[in-house]
Amino acid sequence: MFGDVWVWAGQLRQREANIGVDPHQIPVAVRDLCEDTVTQIGSRSKLAYPADELAVRFHHRLVLIHPFRNGNGRHARLATDLLVADLGVEPFTWGGAELTAPTDLRTDYLTALRHADTTLDFTPLVEFARRTN
Repeated sequence: MFGDVWVWAGQLRQREANIGVDPHQIPVAVRDLCEDTVTQIGSRSKLAYPADELAVRFHHRLVLIHPFRNGNGRHARLATDLLVADLGVEPFTWGGAELTAPTDLRTDYLTALRHADTTLDFTPLVEFARRTN
């Protein structure tokens, strides 16, 4: 994950991209996502959604914000893994293999994300996050 780190890694995107909010909206969108997620977690005794769905909704929205020039999926999966750990549920497998190379597994991941984009049905993304190759 940290092998060939770009010089600009960690810097918010400054240009429009084919995905993501306007660059000037990134800080507010990330703040809103975090605040909404804290609200959805509530007192932990009654989550707004089942834990897996809450986590993939967070993941999906962070990918849609697309805060960086590259590495947004990796960043979103890492942030989601931290959320899953905090929720105290079994870690996600994310398909059980690396998702950066153009493989059928990556296609399945992107298909699940796009399905959530168009239908707001997060079931395929939950299933992918729990899939063990």
